[in-house]
Amino acid sequence: MLSPQIRALVKGTAPVLKTHGVALTRHFYARMFQHNPELKHVFNQGHQAGGEQQQALAGAVAAYAEHIDDPSVLMPVVTRIVHKHVSLGIRPEHYPIVGKHLLASIREVLGDAATDELVDAWAAAYGQLADLLIGEEARLYGESAAKPGGWTGWRAFRVVGKQRESAEITSFYLAPADGGTVPAYRPGQYVSVRLYVPELGLMQPRQYSLSDAPGQDRLRISVKREAGSAQTPAGRVSNALHDRLEEGSVLDVAPPQGDFHLREEGKAPVVLLSGGVGLTPMVSILNHLVRQNDDRQIRFVHGCRNSSVHAMKEHVNGIAAERGNVRKAVFYEEVGHGDQRGRDYDHAGRVDLHAIREDAIVPGADYYLCGPAGFMRAQRQALASLGVPEDRIHAEAFGSGGAPA
Repeated sequence: MLSPQIRALVKGTAPVLKTHGVALTRHFYARMFQHNPELKHVFNQGHQAGGEQQQALAGAVAAYAEHIDDPSVLMPVVTRIVHKHVSLGIRPEHYPIVGKHLLASIREVLGDAATDELVDAWAAAYGQLADLLIGEEARLYGESAAKPGGWTGWRAFRVVGKQRESAEITSFYLAPADGGTVPAYRPGQYVSVRLYVPELGLMQPRQYSLSDAPGQDRLRISVKREAGSAQTPAGRVSNALHDRLEEGSVLDVAPPQGDFHLREEGKAPVVLLSGGVGLTPMVSILNHLVRQNDDRQIRFVHGCRNSSVHAMKEHVNGIAAERGNVRKAVFYEEVGHGDQRGRDYDHAGRVDLHAIREDAIVPGADYYLCGPAGFMRAQRQALASLGVPEDRIHAEAFGSGGAPA
């Protein structure tokens, strides 16, 4: 238990961290990778280059300082971090390294403001947080190892199938190279994969949602090729997967993790809302419910740019045609001359829940959201304005705060 004096000192840094937190975390990562370059193999260097990881950590550190009197407020964030850490293979021995460079960065960035008393307070606060994370991670590691077919760390999987889903998205079917089984997982969860990136000279991990129902002898991930733009570099790993991984190729896979998944208790209706490659965990949930012959009401709402990037169209159309409890609504931002309403898309423009409220807003339903940050914000606001309670909205964001693609 932290003393009132320590809590007051840490809490007093919250305003500074909100303003200068990114400068601190940028310095921290640079320092840590300089002194411990082996950790470059653990951390997503794409997020480092784009600044996403620095921003995410800065926000987390500031939030921890602000809520140091009652850290339980942050448990949803802690839970998400724990799942990511286990998926990446973060172990207790990593925490002293991180703590050493974080405290040194506080001194080096804050200068004279970082008194010995303040640094000692942050050391105690970091120790408390590390103990919490290590304990929760140990629990998840134990659960992963105890499952039939389960494991911890990295396991070799072989590509047993590769299927083009759209101009941007390709599915990879992965089976254990040792001939063993795969564990059960919750629909909506993700796995980390790891492969060598010659351009960086590093092994690099990335997290991808599982895009099929559990209970099979292989896993499926459906990966969007990140082509890059003037503002963002092309995705090293996603392009390597598309270009280099063929049937027979082997890559490392970590056990399924993630706190975003179907809530299977009860029989509440399910509304699946996705944008772009965010449909991957939604297809996993949809396929699971179909395989279970679940008769609850299911709504599948998806938005994408146009028909060329519309993945798994025939699959979802087939389910909606065959099952009376499943309805779909697909939005195209750009409708092409050959696109047919009802077959390719249902509505022109971006996803608009108000326009389809009679179909999409189902009393007592659970709403699952996944897609780009702007899409997520818009749909959360729309659901709130349509009277959906916050505790019925479950969201997964692709990026450093979630399951990046």
